[in-house]
Amino acid sequence: MTSSTPPSALPGNPYAAGGDPYAQHATGVNGDQPAQPQHNHYRQVAPLDELGAAAQRIAANVERVLVGKPEVVRIALVTLLAEGHLLVEDVPGVGKTSLAKALARSIDCTVSRIQFTPDLLPSDVTGVSIFNRQTNEFEFRPGPVFANIVVGDEINRASPKTQSALLECMEEEQVTVDGNTYHLEAPFMVIATQNPIEMEGTYALPEAQRDRFTARVSIGYPDPAAELAMVDEHAGHNPLDDLQPVSHAEQVKHLVETVRAVKLSPDIRRYAVELVSATRRLPEIRIGASPRSTLHLVRAARAQAALSGRDFVVPDDVHAVAVPVLAHRLVLTPEAQAGRRSPAELIRALVQRVPVPQALSQSAPQSGSDWAARGNR
Repeated sequence: MTSSTPPSALPGNPYAAGGDPYAQHATGVNGDQPAQPQHNHYRQVAPLDELGAAAQRIAANVERVLVGKPEVVRIALVTLLAEGHLLVEDVPGVGKTSLAKALARSIDCTVSRIQFTPDLLPSDVTGVSIFNRQTNEFEFRPGPVFANIVVGDEINRASPKTQSALLECMEEEQVTVDGNTYHLEAPFMVIATQNPIEMEGTYALPEAQRDRFTARVSIGYPDPAAELAMVDEHAGHNPLDDLQPVSHAEQVKHLVETVRAVKLSPDIRRYAVELVSATRRLPEIRIGASPRSTLHLVRAARAQAALSGRDFVVPDDVHAVAVPVLAHRLVLTPEAQAGRRSPAELIRALVQRVPVPQALSQSAPQSGSDWAARGNR
């Protein structure tokens, strides 16, 4: 698909530009249809260069569909590389499902979509055992959750019982049915959309399920220029129809390994723990962030650092992901709700208030080993 406005690069993330054996796949060899990735070549480049180039391709692909929202696309990529799950919350019609579908189609892997409705059953999500009269045995029929990327549309329109069917899948990447455990293939990511809970026919997600989502984003309305570009380019044609994969499951697994190798100094670890612990002491908060959120915060900070072309985490990486990772896990007190305080506002205030350790607030080190050495002092 051609576009009069080329997709923009993600802000604040200087992706590597060279040494990419897939550079032709974003637009195709002759500028027409994208070519299929050659799965056996992607290890020829340096890990961070490969990650930056792959992220740039995926971001450009998604921005063909979701116009003018590079920050939202960045959080989606951070969640993917952090081995997490993404919750997209906003009013109808702003592109929640389009974002989920575009990210799923940008990766050549198995994809399934679940439309959550009030009459959906847990077995409709996980699968069910059916008796085979020919063999006189029960056979397991896998549900739509058995895919690399699962798009859950309007997840909060299903009952809490059905929503809870995803708890084991999202945390342990496995499904247990009739006493048998079935493992899900990596990479595994749930991209769920939900409407604000004030809307008719919606159920609030249980706290346990919200806590399993690594990040939550709100797309918001586009600015007039982006909406005009969307009308010009999308009014007569659905860009999802022409979207082609620009990566694949094996490469994503390799990129995840690259993110896992990003260095994390002891001071950064303590800073992340202190930031999360501070949410539990706020008078406006009834339930603070869980220890699981600390793990998600650190993983997301590693992914943010890798997307920025660094093999080590700095405090700015933690700050960049703090709101999308932590805000949706907080439960406000009735007084804070009456005062129209928002969890995102409280997290931003905490980031400003919790002091960065002295070793991290000095001049930036030159390498990850410098950060690790500084943290050990």
